[in-house]
Amino acid sequence: MSADTTSGDGRQDAFDPVQNPELFEGVRSRRIFAFFIDVVVIALLTFGAGVLVFVLGVFTLGLGFLLYAILPTAVALIYVAFTLGGPQASTLGMRAMGLEMRLWYGAKPYPLLAAVHALLFWFSISLLTPLVLLVSLFSDRKRLLHDLILGTVVINSAYHRSYMQEH
Repeated sequence: MSADTTSGDGRQDAFDPVQNPELFEGVRSRRIFAFFIDVVVIALLTFGAGVLVFVLGVFTLGLGFLLYAILPTAVALIYVAFTLGGPQASTLGMRAMGLEMRLWYGAKPYPLLAAVHALLFWFSISLLTPLVLLVSLFSDRKRLLHDLILGTVVINSAYHRSYMQEH
């Protein structure tokens, strides 16, 4: 008697680096620049939210000031959840660099997966040091450790759009 280990859902890997190497050209370096753009955007959003929390703190006689403890984390998670998990499947930095994220079978990520993706990134960097980024040097799809765990792929969005229009 043997156990059936197939998933049975019929999903196939949608992004083959051998057939479509253009999907992954320059992804690693553009992803680094996208990260820095997103850090600036999150810092600006955190500053704006900080002003709102200050006003809220004044109106609540100091109780609202407690939100400062979670403000940067909350702003970053909300930003990633609604941009990366949104209809364009990319943060503002990723859009500026021409990147988008997809699940291994081609679907766009959803907000909860995007937030978990960000959390896994920060946990892996803080626990395993930035050397964890070296995983992308040995991955054919230039995936990072948290991409491998969650089954996500970062691709060139312009090439993907033109490829989808042709087929």
